[in-house]
Amino acid sequence: MATVAQIKPLPGFVVIKPTEAQKQTASGIYLPDSHDEKPQQGTVLAVGDSIYDHGQEVKAPVKVNDVVIYKKWGGNEIKIDDVEYQVLKFEDLVATVSTK
Repeated sequence: MATVAQIKPLPGFVVIKPTEAQKQTASGIYLPDSHDEKPQQGTVLAVGDSIYDHGQEVKAPVKVNDVVIYKKWGGNEIKIDDVEYQVLKFEDLVATVSTK
């Protein structure tokens, strides 16, 4: 079985660890498990090499440890040691989140 540290995404892809879904609202109301919606935000764990599109190099728009927002239906889920990760194309990333 592979570990996350052993996963090297192919060119044009990144591996993301999604943030935990929030179980409580800002006003203190707890949400039931049936309300869980997959987060669209996570931390970049690994970045693949650049890709070439019509002869133009497309470099990764993010780096390891960046916090990003990604498309709701983008990518593929993988599960390693009961933890879910997302493997996404560069084009599925929509924004970075400032942590400062």
